[in-house]
Amino acid sequence: MTQQAGLQEAALTGIPARPNRKPGYRPEIQGLRSLAVLMVMTYHIWFGRVSGGVDVFLLVSAFLMTLQFVGRFEDGRPTALVKHWLHLFRRLIPAAVVVVVATLAATILFLPRTRWLDIVGQAWASLVYSENWLLQAQATDYYASDHSSASPFQHFWSLSIQGQVFILWPLIFVGAGFLAKRFRLKFRALLAYVFGLVFAVSLTYSIVFTASNQTEAYFDTGARLWEFALGSLVALGLPILRIPVPWRVRLGWLGIAAMLSCGFLLDVQASFPGSIALWPTLAAACVIVAGQTGSRFGVDRILSSRPLVRLGDTSYAMYLWHWPLLVVALAVQQRGHAGPVTGSAIIVAAIALAYLTTRFVERPWRQWKWPEVKRRRASLAIVAALTVAAVPLVGLQLALYFENQGILAKAARNNPGARALLPDFTEQADADAALLPAPENLGKDWASLPQPCSGTLEPQDATLRGVCNENTQNGDSAKRVLVLGDSHAEQWLPALEPVSDEKGWRLYAMLMGGCKPGTTAQNANADCDKFNAAVTAEVKRNPPNAIVVVGTAASPSSSGETLIPGLQSSLDTWTGLGIQVVLLRDNPRFGFDMADCVVTKGKDDKACLPAKSGLFAADNPLDTLADRAPNVITLDMTDLICRENDCPGVVGNTFVYLDNNHLSRTYSASMAPMVKDRLLSATGWE
Repeated sequence: MTQQAGLQEAALTGIPARPNRKPGYRPEIQGLRSLAVLMVMTYHIWFGRVSGGVDVFLLVSAFLMTLQFVGRFEDGRPTALVKHWLHLFRRLIPAAVVVVVATLAATILFLPRTRWLDIVGQAWASLVYSENWLLQAQATDYYASDHSSASPFQHFWSLSIQGQVFILWPLIFVGAGFLAKRFRLKFRALLAYVFGLVFAVSLTYSIVFTASNQTEAYFDTGARLWEFALGSLVALGLPILRIPVPWRVRLGWLGIAAMLSCGFLLDVQASFPGSIALWPTLAAACVIVAGQTGSRFGVDRILSSRPLVRLGDTSYAMYLWHWPLLVVALAVQQRGHAGPVTGSAIIVAAIALAYLTTRFVERPWRQWKWPEVKRRRASLAIVAALTVAAVPLVGLQLALYFENQGILAKAARNNPGARALLPDFTEQADADAALLPAPENLGKDWASLPQPCSGTLEPQDATLRGVCNENTQNGDSAKRVLVLGDSHAEQWLPALEPVSDEKGWRLYAMLMGGCKPGTTAQNANADCDKFNAAVTAEVKRNPPNAIVVVGTAASPSSSGETLIPGLQSSLDTWTGLGIQVVLLRDNPRFGFDMADCVVTKGKDDKACLPAKSGLFAADNPLDTLADRAPNVITLDMTDLICRENDCPGVVGNTFVYLDNNHLSRTYSASMAPMVKDRLLSATGWE
């Protein structure tokens, strides 16, 4: 194996390619990796902030990958792309598999079932290097202060981006090599132009995207490519730099000081990965450029010390282990942050597990010669490693599926839901009846309508086309009932859809999460105001027969229930168009996750049975609007959610809530017969 290839392998796995380090090996880079991973761990565990350590990893990996491929081209050696990829991922995957399997086991042992399926999905995404895309699609807040509720696989986002770049970058090298030979161009110069362009375009994109949507930009591959490009540019420019030793000594110390101080001096919570990420990446570049100074005052003397180099050898595994250890520990302790003792224990455990993983998994796997002989063997080795994780993942998914099917088969008798609150209800459920939905399915038990709005219901404004959905009643002459608002209006769709289908109504919804309906600018979110303006214009253009909206907003674990802002103005607009309006009272909200309370403490625990008097206003705020106009109907369904004195998390062996404030789709559907009777009685609809 060549020197450059050895450096590349060390950069990715943290393990030098050979036990006996050859001339040209740069131990200070291993020390740099040690500092970077320690920064990541300590900032995650104790400070809850971005350290810039991950950005250092990204730059270093591109720097060493560039050395490897440029060396191959200039030595006239074949690129062997497929062999390179197989060789690389065969060394990266085993440690990741060990952590995935161990984390899955910890999930089953220590985390509530409500989180299992989501964690399984993230495990699959982590194994195939797409975790960042999944987190981006879920709009995950990387800066959320409570790490106990985060995914134990969330840290795989950076490894996923690296994996994607490990596919892309070699293709760039091969393409540049072809052009250089075909048109007799200088390979290094051509690469400098290519990566310079990538750097400029990606950094610009990153700055713009971060400013407009930092949550998604954080996990975006395109917004991170400039960090890799910077590492490649450093590798390409290093041979032409002639910096005197005294200045390299200063440069090295400047880089370390800037790198270590990034998270403390800069407010990076809403800024990464935009221009502010230049701070840690340029700092790392300074350390790399400083290199081996040979001076006793150089920072490389410390970075090359045996403890830091040995720690750098296990840095990949340390990064893999620290986050799931943190998440599980905090979940077990039911804490949002780690204290000094817990945090120290996590760091010690991460270092110990990293050493064991490196010593007994990575090194033996790396030193196994059989897969290196043929590409087919290397492929089989990768498949074998992935199978070790795939078997328990598939096994758990199948076990949960068949368990859920068994529960559903008995649901008519065992899971009456809201019917259990009716005065004439007679209990027929088995004594050991399981709850519905299965706890692990709660996260997916959201209400929805089956198809996009079409025909006469299709909005003209493009803003609404992606959020307008309807039931399957397509007759243009049918009554049109529009549900407006946010997720608290959405959750009533399963209760409204059966009566709509029975009566042939076209039930449709235009909804935006966290956006209350209104005709005036009332929200801090500009997108919400834009959405509401589009909805108002669409309602005026194509008035429905009726609008259903949640008219109040309950406060978490409080009686501070109020009318939604701007409601009266909206009513004037809608009724002025001859539209009948049905106002629903909001359901209780809590300052804790009701679903997790039931799963972890049991449905009869007092913590999961909050008093009804502390969750609603003494007088229903909708009563002030009851006589406002004949076209305004108010409905209070809270007696189908709460008992006389409390509001439990489980009614009729059915989870009422899927989190701290949203009704589960299953429970909402169980209210359908009662909602039908009350709606028809109050409105006179046919």
